[in-house]
Parts: sequence; C-alpha cells; structure tokens
Amino acid sequence: MSINLVVADPHPVFLLGMERLLTAEPDMNVLAYCTSTGEIQEKIRQERPDLLILDLGFRDRNGLDLVRELRRENVPIKVIVLTNGLDDEQTIDTLRLGVQGVLLKNMPAHLLPQCIRKVHAGGQWMEKQSLGHAFEKMLRREAGARRMATILTDRETEIMCLVAQGMSNRLISERLSVGEGTVKVHVHNIYSKLGVNNRVDLTLYAQRKGLV
Repeated sequence: MSINLVVADPHPVFLLGMERLLTAEPDMNVLAYCTSTGEIQEKIRQERPDLLILDLGFRDRNGLDLVRELRRENVPIKVIVLTNGLDDEQTIDTLRLGVQGVLLKNMPAHLLPQCIRKVHAGGQWMEKQSLGHAFEKMLRREAGARRMATILTDRETEIMCLVAQGMSNRLISERLSVGEGTVKVHVHNIYSKLGVNNRVDLTLYAQRKGLV
C-alpha cells in the first residue's frame, strides 16, 4: 500500500529536490507539492493524504498555525515538520499539537523516507537535541503554572506572562479584549500578591518560575 503524501515548502527549488528524492521510493505517492498554506489546505481537502510534510516559514501564514487549524477541524492527517531549525517555543508547539515527526533539513537525505515510514506506521520521529531542551522547558513552565495557580487567578497569570513578554497595558487590553483600566487593576493586584514593585521585577519573577 502506498503512503499518500502532500509536500509543502515555500521554496520551489527545494520541492524539486524533494520530488527527485521521493519519486525513487516505490511505496510513496506524492499527491501534491505546495508553496503556500492556502494551497496546502485545498489539496488536503481534495486529496485526503495520509501524511503532510511541512516547512514552517510560509509567506501567507505560519506552518504551525495551519497545523493548529487542522487539529481543530479534526483532519485525520499525520504531520512531519521538515525545517532548518526550531526554537524552544516552536518545539513546544509541535509537541502540544501532536506533530508526529520533526526532521532537520541538514540531516542526511536517506533519513526522510525512514521518517515517513515510521510516522505512517504510527511511530514518532523527533530531533532529539531540540526536543529534549524544549521538553525540559515545557515541564518547568507547567510546574511554574501550577505554583502560580495557588497565588494568582488564571487571568492574572495570563496578564503576568504578557507583561513579561514586554507588552504594554494597551496591547494587553487589545489582546484580551478588555479595558485598559481593567488590565491596570489586574497588574496592581499581581504586584501586591507577588510582592514586586514594577514590570522589570515582575518579568524577572516570571522568568525564575519558568513561565516565559
């Protein structure tokens, strides 16, 4: 039985190399090569592939946002992220979104067919160094969030994290669709509960707790 694939990357030259590589694999059938996330969605709806091989850096949309939408819609497709590299936040997102494979583009070419077969069979293929570091960070963050739950409300924890990311009260109010005055009240309450005096101290506190 053939493994039906959609392969997506913003660079046509890279897709040409992928075509040459995958055409040589008798058990793999590439249904479409895509250069935009809009095209990916169209082909997935039309062709219903088993597996999507996906870069993340598209001009029209972030690749992980596309995966997030596919998961919300319960599209039954397995995903392999094929990328030049992932930062910790991207790696954490791939874990939370249930991405089954992560392979770096600088890996030997013969590993891609192996990765595809393993993921198609129900396994996982992850780039261990990035995964290990990000997983450790994710555990620290979730442990920090559990500790915060005993001190702050969920909304206060959310606002604290946004402050720690450098967002102003105005930007936070726009992000959360609440009044700027409401954000100021929350920030004041957070200061009181945590015993900090300003945004710098709050940011350092959030970093020490592994929340950002």
